[in-house]
Amino acid sequence: MKLLMVCLGNICRSPLAEGIARSLIDDRGLDWEVDSAGTSGWHDGQAPDNRSIAVAANHGIDLTAQRSRKIEVRDLEKFDLILAMDRQNQRDVLELASDQQRSKVQLILNYAQPGLDLEVPDPYYGGAQGFEHVYQLLLQACGKLVDQYA
Repeated sequence: MKLLMVCLGNICRSPLAEGIARSLIDDRGLDWEVDSAGTSGWHDGQAPDNRSIAVAANHGIDLTAQRSRKIEVRDLEKFDLILAMDRQNQRDVLELASDQQRSKVQLILNYAQPGLDLEVPDPYYGGAQGFEHVYQLLLQACGKLVDQYA
């Protein structure tokens, strides 16, 4: 299984989702691949936001090696699931997708609460509590996703 986590800038939500998913995958000894990307190129090459790094570190996950990148058309060919953090990210990715690829572009929180199309809030303009809330949402969704496909 190859998973791609996607948010706007690839510095807050999708790096957290990548780190959480990788941790859960490693804990189970699964031979999966996980990566993250942004729909914008605003932060290309940058490390995740310090608040994402701190929240992840508080839960034993290291995000410091990750670097932001913009999603590319070839990602839609490579990955089995492209998991968007919100509806705008999903729409942006769907614009790149062929008809055959559209079904692999999903909202990540539908794994935790199926069919509700809930969004992971962007914590960028908030404080540390927003990042912890996002971490907990993503932990639940990634846990259910791994359970479903493991």
